[in-house]
Amino acid sequence: MNVQIESSWKAQLGAEFEKEYFARLTQTVRAEYAAGPCYPPGKLIFNAFNLCPFDKVKVVIIGQDPYHEPGQAHGLSFSVQDGVPFPPSLQNIFKEIHDDLGTPIPASGNLSRWAEQGVLLLNATLTVRAHQANSHAQIGWQTFTDAAIRALATEREHLVYMLWGGFARGKAYMIDKKRNLVLESVHPSPLSANRGGWFGQHQFSAANRYLAENGLEPIRW
Repeated sequence: MNVQIESSWKAQLGAEFEKEYFARLTQTVRAEYAAGPCYPPGKLIFNAFNLCPFDKVKVVIIGQDPYHEPGQAHGLSFSVQDGVPFPPSLQNIFKEIHDDLGTPIPASGNLSRWAEQGVLLLNATLTVRAHQANSHAQIGWQTFTDAAIRALATEREHLVYMLWGGFARGKAYMIDKKRNLVLESVHPSPLSANRGGWFGQHQFSAANRYLAENGLEPIRW
């Protein structure tokens, strides 16, 4: 795995690439991709960082791991490539945005447009074996992505962190709520959302208000 990561993130995370755990992680990922299909494509593993430089981050949305079926994952949490049907969680995200802001539900589930505006769509685990959710959850990625969250928490302020579901909410301890806006809710998956606590939270308008109050351009969700 040849690490190609955007320069401002490389400045923040370069020390991680030199650590022993990352060497083991690299070996494991190479072996997994050589053994059979894994996602996202290798060149897109660091897509979340490459589309959203460290200094441009306004919003952080934390997912668990990539979609594990062919053609879906492209390195951005909750996002799918153009032409791919919306997974259920993404359907519920778009429905809540529509209800909150009146924004039409888009034709594509590709969220690159968010990333380019400053939304870091970060999966805690950056790779996955085909058809096996969480299959790479224990190989070291979370040490790396936690380092990214800590870097933001230390060096940046007035960010919006959207923590959906128990897994993402477990990252809240790293974030200073006095210096940032932390929005927590249940996960948008139907299993969680349909029990209540996802729809009607108005998180997207709350995020934009906070950004505007701090002199930042709101996100065009």
